[in-house]
Amino acid sequence: MATEMLATAGISASGELWDPQSDDTLVCIDIHAETHDVKSFTFVSPDRKQFAFSAGQYFLFELGPGDGDASRCYSISSSPLRKNAITITVKRVPGGKVSNWLHDTLAQNAVIRARGPLGRFVRPAAKKYLFLSAGSGITPLMSMARELADTAEPTDVIFVHAGRSPQDLIFRSELANLASRIKGFRLHLLPEDIGTERCWPGLSGRISSEYLALAVPDMAERVIMCCGPAPFMAAARNISAELGVPRSNYYEESFDAAATEAAPVPNEEVIEAKSFRVHFSKQNKSIDVRADQTVLSCARKSAVRIPSSCANGICGTCKSRLTSGIVDMKHDGGIRQREIEAGFFLPCCSKPLSDLVIDR
Repeated sequence: MATEMLATAGISASGELWDPQSDDTLVCIDIHAETHDVKSFTFVSPDRKQFAFSAGQYFLFELGPGDGDASRCYSISSSPLRKNAITITVKRVPGGKVSNWLHDTLAQNAVIRARGPLGRFVRPAAKKYLFLSAGSGITPLMSMARELADTAEPTDVIFVHAGRSPQDLIFRSELANLASRIKGFRLHLLPEDIGTERCWPGLSGRISSEYLALAVPDMAERVIMCCGPAPFMAAARNISAELGVPRSNYYEESFDAAATEAAPVPNEEVIEAKSFRVHFSKQNKSIDVRADQTVLSCARKSAVRIPSSCANGICGTCKSRLTSGIVDMKHDGGIRQREIEAGFFLPCCSKPLSDLVIDR
């Protein structure tokens, strides 16, 4: 009977799993408005394969316009225990090519390409947590909160979510529902301004050491999972250190990692590395890259245009075709072996071993 019901719903009962190394096609089955400028998009495998991922991971989507800049990383907001589908939650960014395409063009039954799951922003085992999020940075933490609800495991979580106004607080109602039914789950919503909601019952403003010391008095004893805009995370990082959180207990997710080279250690002997000529054929630009520098970091400094996101060999956004030359690439899952064999590489984690010609 259970198998018949699954078949009627169009869901495979075989338990076949999505293969991150070979599967790359998703079908959109649902679009849901969360706020006035945020939507959730739910996808399934066309073969109805099941997804195995950890709460906090993301997919790299190749979307819409179809040119080299149409790849973006989006965290999964659904629970990993609901394996038949994945959901991402996307905020419309003014002028944003991909987010606007998703909001305005993507429709149910549309087929898109995506790769994943990727990322290491995964909740470690701990007795107590503090989830800190702002804006659409709530998505990986919402996946974790939904997982806790689905597993019904003993929980001690304080969830602090910030937004511009009460109307901008993503998942506001669902978070309140989780807080009402999960013992040990405490919720603090912090709008920067109360906007038109004149009867807002809580505080408003930005996170501060004073606010977090009041809202989370045992903050130094908690593992902190943080995601949000760069200024928010910088503030959270500094406040955590100020309030005694060990660095080993602080985790954050960011898709805009710096790609600058590390500065030399003072008093350390500096050996000048050999330099190679790197030519970008489509842009008709050439730059010099030392053997101890990554291609992407030097390209950014020279205003050579390469789409990028993680800058750590994880997401694959900067993937490019190497027309000639060889590199030393140390990636972290952002490229598949068959892509390497086809001549592609990741400039963010590759150092030249010869002169290069890149199809960019």
